[in-house]
Amino acid sequence: MSFFRKFNFSFEVFPPKTKKAADDLDQARQELCQLKPKYFSVTFGAGGSLQQKSLEVVRQFVAHGIAATPHISCVNMTSPRLRELLNEYKKLGIKQLLVIQGDLPSDAIPIEIEFNYTTELIAAIRKITGNYFHIIVAAYPEFHPRATSPAMDIENFKRKIEAGANSAITQFFFNSDAYFRFIEACDKSSIRIPIIPGITPIMNYQKLMQFSTACGAEIPLWLHKHLKTYSDDPISLQEIGIEFVSKLCRSLLQNGVKEFHFYTLNRAEPTHSIIQNLC
Repeated sequence: MSFFRKFNFSFEVFPPKTKKAADDLDQARQELCQLKPKYFSVTFGAGGSLQQKSLEVVRQFVAHGIAATPHISCVNMTSPRLRELLNEYKKLGIKQLLVIQGDLPSDAIPIEIEFNYTTELIAAIRKITGNYFHIIVAAYPEFHPRATSPAMDIENFKRKIEAGANSAITQFFFNSDAYFRFIEACDKSSIRIPIIPGITPIMNYQKLMQFSTACGAEIPLWLHKHLKTYSDDPISLQEIGIEFVSKLCRSLLQNGVKEFHFYTLNRAEPTHSIIQNLC
């Protein structure tokens, strides 16, 4: 397909908690693999059982010959556990990690807080493995919800780069201007790493509101009202979402973006349709 030559893309998935969820992820994996992504990133559960499931998903992807990028979070991470994980990933042939601070779920019990910030975790990974891994970090075009100012957020982002990060993926956004303003701010701060736009398909109105509040992503008022009108009509809402996100991606492509990272929520649709719309 011609669009493979126009831009690259990757997908995020999360470890399933039930047998049905595992089956759904397997089905999504098979469908999304037909699009030939660069890799799948696998989120990192905060609790012990979920961390193990994250590792199991990574192993399954590798067994199918799929490039996997595991997330590693500060939450409940210790130096011995980190060293164990890194050794396991090296044995699996993993060459890339996505390193984040992470948030502790309300039902999870913290075991130990050894790494308070992403920069500390990156430094520890570099100390253990040198430059073996390509390290990706998170970026926030509309700035981190806990940042005291845009300037401070850029400084915090720059510290991740100085600690050893190689590239970044943004939190999702619905305004391309926010992404380009962030890129400009990074350029002014001499930040020169690749910053890949994170794209979320629109599938559920209530969950979208929750996600946007948690991560500080602004939903344009007109889009908010439009989606709310169809909050009880999932088919129409998804169709509107596909159209809107496809336009967002086209705008980014027209302004020089060459790669996307899609937050699939373990579903092939509507990500599959969005990518096909960009042909």
